[in-house]
Amino acid sequence: MLVYLLITIATLALDIIVKALVVANIPVGASVTVIPGVLSLTHLQNTGAAWSMFQGQQWFFYIITVVALAAVAFMWRDSKGHVLYRLGLALMVSGALGNFIDRVHQQYVTDMFQLDFINFPIFNIADLCLTLGVIFVMIYIFFLDKSDK
Repeated sequence: MLVYLLITIATLALDIIVKALVVANIPVGASVTVIPGVLSLTHLQNTGAAWSMFQGQQWFFYIITVVALAAVAFMWRDSKGHVLYRLGLALMVSGALGNFIDRVHQQYVTDMFQLDFINFPIFNIADLCLTLGVIFVMIYIFFLDKSDK
């Protein structure tokens, strides 16, 4: 249990630190190339979700975050020490909290990672944690869960 708490805290801290560094060093709307043709850091203030969905609907994101955290707590109860499942849940918590903290304090989420080789929404560490967490949980549920359904 402690290892998952540490993973949650470490990834949440990494998200907060990277966001702070971007805010302090890259003006809003500006980009810095990290790997030419692959990755740039582009400072955005996102009031919505990926692909500009639900722009400005902060109440919606507050509700979704609370529901998601409650769902993760319920799922944790049944996870019975399955490593991939619990890792996914821990990442989902850190991602949800990372963006929730931004929304509560700033009314937007700071995004920065831009994939230059594909048309994909600019994202942050919290988004990455959420995505990986959901993937890990789905892999467990669909391929590794041996319980009777």
